[in-house]
Amino acid sequence: MRILAVCCLAAAALAAQGSFVSTAAAQENYASWPLLKSTFPSTGGGGIIIKGYDPVIVGGKCLTTFMAVEPGPGGNVYPNFVEFEAVPAEGGMLCRNGKWRAFDGGASGTTPFRVFFKDGVFRGSPQ
Repeated sequence: MRILAVCCLAAAALAAQGSFVSTAAAQENYASWPLLKSTFPSTGGGGIIIKGYDPVIVGGKCLTTFMAVEPGPGGNVYPNFVEFEAVPAEGGMLCRNGKWRAFDGGASGTTPFRVFFKDGVFRGSPQ
């Protein structure tokens, strides 16, 4: 009987946690995000500017090439590629869990930046 009670309590706790996560995720309104521009400040900071960001959604992925440009005159330009997983959300597609890499293979990483696509418009997560 104790095992049954413990299992019921654990199931109730997991269900409550799942409800909290779903409610928290549902509160985010992706359609209210600003329109995505092809040029914007990098989420990594350091004055790096992202240029040429023009994502497409293909087969459950959101993909784009882009340049990371260092600040100042004559700043270095680094060509990159990013791939996000694309999942249905709020009647559109949410591009999340982005992984980027340099074309030359010299650098790679992840990004907290997300993109939302709906009604022919891309929106970028607020920074």
